[in-house]
Amino acid sequence: MLGDLNAAQREAVLHAEGPMLVLAGAGSGKTRVLTTRIFNLIREHGVQPSQILAVTFTNKAAGEMRTRLSRLLGGEPTRMWVGTFHAIGARILRAEAACVKRTSAFTIYDEDDILGTVKRIMESKRISPRDFTPKAVHSVISDAKNSLVLPPEYAALAADPLSRVAAQVYADLERTMQEQNAVDFDDLLVLPVEIFQKYPDRLQKYSSKFRYILVDEYQDTNRAQYMLIKLLGQHRNVAVVGDDDQSIYGWRGADIRNILDFEKDFPNARVVRLEENYRSTQPILDLANVVIEGNTQRLGKTLRTSRTGGERVTLVRAADERDEAAYVIDEILGRRRLDRDAKLRDVAILYRTNAQSRAFEEALRRNGLPYSIVGAVRFYDRREIRDVMSYLKLIANPADEEAFRRAIAVPRRGVGDQALSLLSEAARGAGVSMLDAAGRPDLLGTQRPGPRTALGEFAVLVASLRAKAVDAGVDELIEDIIGTIRYGDFLRAEGPDAAERLDNVRELITSAAETVVDDGGEVGLRPLDHFLQRTSLVAGIDQLDANADAVAMMTLHNAKGLEFPIVFVTGLEDGLFPLARAYDDPKQIEEERRLFYVGITRAERKLYLTYADHRRRNGELLPGRPSAFLTPIPKGMLETKETIRARSEGRSAFATFGQRDEGDKETYRPSIRRPGVPVSLSRYGPARFADEAEVSQDAAAYRVGERVKHKTFGSGVIAEMSGNGRELKVRVDFDDPAIGRKTLVAAQAGLERGWE
Repeated sequence: MLGDLNAAQREAVLHAEGPMLVLAGAGSGKTRVLTTRIFNLIREHGVQPSQILAVTFTNKAAGEMRTRLSRLLGGEPTRMWVGTFHAIGARILRAEAACVKRTSAFTIYDEDDILGTVKRIMESKRISPRDFTPKAVHSVISDAKNSLVLPPEYAALAADPLSRVAAQVYADLERTMQEQNAVDFDDLLVLPVEIFQKYPDRLQKYSSKFRYILVDEYQDTNRAQYMLIKLLGQHRNVAVVGDDDQSIYGWRGADIRNILDFEKDFPNARVVRLEENYRSTQPILDLANVVIEGNTQRLGKTLRTSRTGGERVTLVRAADERDEAAYVIDEILGRRRLDRDAKLRDVAILYRTNAQSRAFEEALRRNGLPYSIVGAVRFYDRREIRDVMSYLKLIANPADEEAFRRAIAVPRRGVGDQALSLLSEAARGAGVSMLDAAGRPDLLGTQRPGPRTALGEFAVLVASLRAKAVDAGVDELIEDIIGTIRYGDFLRAEGPDAAERLDNVRELITSAAETVVDDGGEVGLRPLDHFLQRTSLVAGIDQLDANADAVAMMTLHNAKGLEFPIVFVTGLEDGLFPLARAYDDPKQIEEERRLFYVGITRAERKLYLTYADHRRRNGELLPGRPSAFLTPIPKGMLETKETIRARSEGRSAFATFGQRDEGDKETYRPSIRRPGVPVSLSRYGPARFADEAEVSQDAAAYRVGERVKHKTFGSGVIAEMSGNGRELKVRVDFDDPAIGRKTLVAAQAGLERGWE
């Protein structure tokens, strides 16, 4: 069995005593190393299975490890602890429940349960869920718990309104959970640490039991998980496996310092680098190595393969997101024509944000290609999209009762189930729709004053929107809806995922703006009717079977741990990938670069990278520029292509090759050009226009798409400009959703420019 391992894998497997860090590059066979190491400890060193603790991050990984071990050992390893961090924590808590004032029969609350508990605590403190939702409050409490920040410390640190409200709830939450003999998922990590810190005898019991600890995906551990392993690993036989170059979950509490500082926590640890890749061809690995070298927070390794040959990575410039999607689908179809045995399931389309999926979904459907979305619902089935669409449906068809029921609840108007039941009965008795009944005072006599007023106001609102729909375009109508009902405020009050949901709503506006283009002036349906018909067809596709032959689409985060023969990494533009807000924090930029590295290393045989000259945002077609992550890639490493539209339409910003950098090395360097004004793009900063005819000598020259920073509003991106010289005005989309878009006089705003 050892003969099938390479030298580095054998070193990791044969290491017996003392700490070890295994830096396992993508596709380097880490699962095989983990299971073979456990087998070796049991068979060659006489270690009892009950003395081994193996911790994984997913139930799937734990199940795979058990299966492989059973196959190697010829049977299930008895009394060995193998499971996720949460499963291991629950097992410890069952045995030591009295230490945290529970019994062994405690209940593990799911999300709905814990949100209900938080809501009741908020009600007891007279905190309105309209101001701060239980989900938003629980989210910040969860972050605090996983960082091992206790209620008194959190209360002292709380500086904003949401944090101060959360501090009040946090102080009562543990007592309430004790009374209900319950724990939540965070407690499964936090409470075992609390037990071991408060009760040394319990810590001695478990640290003596587990003579050998193995941890998978160590780069994804948060503070609580890190402390659990550090406390249990006092014997120092701790072996962790991970890849610092694939640490991409900082936004949910993972701390890359845990793996970077492993040698400080466990001095004299053996470090083994698994650098031989069994997944990808060398051209793909060469690109991955070049890209990740841009990070400073890493221990360093170089992926390689013993396989020879392989296609070069292709970089494609498209005109816009529709052109980008058309190219991707044409390439898929072309490969199928060349290879009749090619499977759609061999293809993955990866993107940075879920909102990008729409253009690909529509292009795939137009070409009759089945697809599946991993880790997300289809675009038109997303909750925020369905919320806005309910208004559009009600405007188009006032008799649509389902649309009425959804729209009346967004935002909340104090119209509950009882009020809706009374309204439905009155409408049915009068033979009218619920919307019509809501606008008739004679049918609202049985309603309480609050719902009666809310229903009447809602009927007036819909009537005004219907009047506007006669002349307004669909995109304008959506903008009017979300502004009138203050939908952005509604989403922001719900929690930290508001920004992504708002991005999806903006993408809906983009789709609506394209309706006229798609229709080609077709007569017979109003734009709104045609739009609803088209989106209904897209949303109506049945969910495909996971084993069906379908193109896989997913965000780059969801792609981690997966692999595909053919991969498209799309949307490689500054402000999208990396995200604009990442430029304000070097740590975020490095995490974004690691995410790019993860995307690259998902590909086995062929990798495509794509970017667009322009991309629609809020229904507007805005110029873009290639991602700064492409800058250090040597010229000869990429096969470069342009779509027909990109070539024929031209652009204000396009890529050039062959420019010389400081080391006189041929590199791909994006540049920004306008007729007669060639200006290069520095590695970390935006291009500067220097057209003196448009700006005065004492005013900075700005451009659309450039990032700026305001001393009050923070960082953002210039969306529009008007005027010139000292009268130049810029409209800036600030990163903070609560601030949004502001119009500023450039000469007076004191804007700071550049990424640093």
